[in-house]
Amino acid sequence: MSAEAADRVAVSGSRPSTPPQTSWFEFLLDEMLLENHLQKSHPDPVPVQLVIQFLEQAAKPSVNEQNQVQPPADNRRNRTLKLLALKVAAHLKWDLDVLEKGLTIPVLNMLLNELLCVSKVPPGVKHVDLDLSTLPPTTAMAVIIYNRWAIRTIVLSSFPEKQTKPGPHQMNMLNVVQQEKELTENILSVLKEQAADSIMVLEGSLGLKKDFYIHTLRTLDLLAADPSTANGETESSTAGLRISADELHCQVHYDLGGIFFQQGCSDQLAYEKAREHFQQTRELLLKFDLTLHVHLDEKRLAGYWNACRALTGALDPSDTQLNPYGQINSLIRTHNYQALVEAFIKDNVSLSLPNHLRQSVLREFLHKVQQGERGLDEVCHKLCVCNAVRDALQGEVLSVRFHQLLHKPRKHVVDFMLEVCTRSLDKDRSSETSKRKMVIFLKTLCESLAEPHLVFVVTAHKLFTELLKEEDRKILVEQMRKRSATVNLCAKPLPSFYDIPAAASVNIGQLEQQLILCLDARRIRQILIELHSMAERPFWRVNNKWEVPPDYINVILNIKDNLTKDLVYILMAKGLHCITVKDFAHTRQLFSACLELVTEFSPKLRQVMLNEMLLLEVRAHETGVAEGSNVRPPPDLVSRVRGYLEMRIHDLPLRQIVGEECVAFMLNWRENEYLTLQVPQQLVMNNPYIKLGQLLASTCKELPGPKESRRTAKELWEVVVQICSVSNQHKRNSDGRVSLIKQRESSMGILQRSRFITFIKKLREPLVLTTLISLFVRFHSIVRDDIVNEVTAEYLAIWPSTLANMQAVDVEAVAVTVKELVTYALTLNPNNQSWLITQADIYFVTNQYSAALHFYLQAGAVCSDFFTKAVAPDVYTDQVLKRMIKCCSMLNCHTQVAVLCQFLREVDYMTAFKALQEQNSHDAMDSFYDYIWDVTILEYLTHIHHKRGESEKRQIAIKAIGQTELNASNPEEVLQLAAQKRKKKFLQAMAKLYF
Repeated sequence: MSAEAADRVAVSGSRPSTPPQTSWFEFLLDEMLLENHLQKSHPDPVPVQLVIQFLEQAAKPSVNEQNQVQPPADNRRNRTLKLLALKVAAHLKWDLDVLEKGLTIPVLNMLLNELLCVSKVPPGVKHVDLDLSTLPPTTAMAVIIYNRWAIRTIVLSSFPEKQTKPGPHQMNMLNVVQQEKELTENILSVLKEQAADSIMVLEGSLGLKKDFYIHTLRTLDLLAADPSTANGETESSTAGLRISADELHCQVHYDLGGIFFQQGCSDQLAYEKAREHFQQTRELLLKFDLTLHVHLDEKRLAGYWNACRALTGALDPSDTQLNPYGQINSLIRTHNYQALVEAFIKDNVSLSLPNHLRQSVLREFLHKVQQGERGLDEVCHKLCVCNAVRDALQGEVLSVRFHQLLHKPRKHVVDFMLEVCTRSLDKDRSSETSKRKMVIFLKTLCESLAEPHLVFVVTAHKLFTELLKEEDRKILVEQMRKRSATVNLCAKPLPSFYDIPAAASVNIGQLEQQLILCLDARRIRQILIELHSMAERPFWRVNNKWEVPPDYINVILNIKDNLTKDLVYILMAKGLHCITVKDFAHTRQLFSACLELVTEFSPKLRQVMLNEMLLLEVRAHETGVAEGSNVRPPPDLVSRVRGYLEMRIHDLPLRQIVGEECVAFMLNWRENEYLTLQVPQQLVMNNPYIKLGQLLASTCKELPGPKESRRTAKELWEVVVQICSVSNQHKRNSDGRVSLIKQRESSMGILQRSRFITFIKKLREPLVLTTLISLFVRFHSIVRDDIVNEVTAEYLAIWPSTLANMQAVDVEAVAVTVKELVTYALTLNPNNQSWLITQADIYFVTNQYSAALHFYLQAGAVCSDFFTKAVAPDVYTDQVLKRMIKCCSMLNCHTQVAVLCQFLREVDYMTAFKALQEQNSHDAMDSFYDYIWDVTILEYLTHIHHKRGESEKRQIAIKAIGQTELNASNPEEVLQLAAQKRKKKFLQAMAKLYF
């Protein structure tokens, strides 16, 4: 047994055995097996796979004694297989959504034809010629299901589909794929020819007001027991699954709406029909409290409905459910141009309409004007102004059309411009950037207007005087005066600018501006005293960017003295902002002043400020470490962190982020003994971050540790599994059955997964990160259940190898977390070879071969000084080398495959020879021959090139063989030295390719 085979046996022996998959022929031997199999919560194989297996076996051609291929025999075995396939579909309640997703068109066509046959649909008679009202219920239902599928398939086939390109190992499947494609196209052509008939059949079914019945497992058994009995003369005709007329009509209306919508591109009237059918679908859906037998996508139905109303002009502008596109389209169709302009003005604030839509609407109106439509000039001007203001606020270049409008504008156009500017800018909530851009627009407007009286209209406007500073207004007016020698623009507007004395509101505004910009605590206090002497209002609201944590809001706002309240709020808000921009010096000053202030009257706020100052010092120290400092934290800081973690003060607002960063701080500085032994148990139970930190510290302490000391690792494992689990929310139906509504993140975890990820990204201690990576790699391997393509990491043996409840795990969350975690760890230390191998494995198992090679090579480079030394065998193990070989093979770099085959402990000649036989290699081929030291491979290369008549490449191979250092008579040391030299050069060459 090879080492690889032994590894596989060992690994498989350590994993729990899974029950073997039930084979298709077993259902032939046991009549009850199928029903029992389908009742399982997770049957393997799944129902649609069973349908494929049964029909494939039933459709297999037979071979007679003369070895001639014959059509499938009509014997008991094949009839039973077809009946089994129908039973599976009956178990799925003939849900076309499920069947279409799981079955190809040829297989589903075969299944539904069998349904028609079993249901005694008269053969050779067109469905459009059948009178559904006279047919037995299950027969009529079979006809309806077939024709529903026919028009649905036509609609689905009209959607663009991405073509899958077969890989190098799938070329032998091309013929099979091509045959299936041709068969699918033939079926589609027949369905399209009969589309009109199918539509007529379904429209006829809408006239039937009786309940319908569809075959179940029981009715199919009844028919099988007495196949000669006509369908409808047995109990089976009304013993099937009852489907109310409303439920069937709802589904048929939806399917007919889809086919008519698809035909609308060539027939405008088809959109009207589609709208009517979708309207009927919506009305019928409202009747049902719970639809058991209606399977449709309500989001797609809503999209169809809006599209049909827009295309047929049936939109109501007052409909609040319309999207912005629909509302604009409706206003244009109803010629409500005043409302259209209003919508454009409002959109300058909400920015809900894309700019290209606004421009296209303007172009449409300009085209109408060019075509001779009257009365639209004014609308064009207004839309042009609205678009220009929108462009100005977004920093875009103003259009040529707007500049043309400014050549000879009338006063009402300028007035409208100013109105749009005013309404497009919310002066209280708009950002300083928006205001600055509006100022630039107003200046441009003044400079573009040739008439002095129109310039005066702009400069005298309220918005102009509010936005432009006094100095800027002086400069602009002076420019206007110089430009116009005939009219003195200062005659009237200048007194309003300069001669009026500053009001109290102006002084308050100036002081508020200083308050916003100031970072000096003493000056902030002085400004607030001045402001409170002028007006008694809450000045902590001056800047909506000032924010304090919600945990502290009530405590601060309960301060009775308004001046003190403003001062505490503003000092804390400014200090917190300075922390975010890493201005720790100003933060210390602001927080110290705030602490001095609150100490006088509030022990609670004093402790709050001490906690925030602790968080400041922790962040400042961690920021220094991130920037390259290796100085350990002072003992005083460590002592303060311990004090916070042990704090037992009740009725004190505590921010969870302070505890979170304190725990991360202790882990980063390897305070494992404290976290493990000295933290009070009550705190561990009440604070999830302390609990998590204690488990991480305990696990890291025991690494690698004996087997019996893995109790804490198991506890950590269970905590993480709960964090990555989901809980199912159920609802009981009217018939008493319980149905799954949705999956939610489990509330059993001590933290939400997003907060857990945030906490992890505060850690930088290598051993802690390695432990977490190891845990998630094992977790990921278990939920993926792919023993061949497993991700590797250190310390995998300490974790459990099974999960108690696999269905409760959010598999996607685990996959995302392991990728995020490894990527984050490599940002801290890009040269950790273990993390690099894990990252490479992640890319390998997700078929990203080029990225995987990059990280495999990087792992080798960092442990060998860029391959100047030999790569350690525990880094480039046989498993890693084989994965590198597969990466090169999947990238069609076959010469690189042959070179890497030499790196294995036992040279893999079969893989090397097979690779060298490939002629479509995407690497440099013969330039890699100098890196081959195995003479057997070089001899095979010579033979291959001779056989192909490639004389130049053959000479290169012969030259490589002829090197004296590869002579088999050389001492072993010489041969090893030659191999090592070639290994280094090859890996360096590969690094240049993939780095």
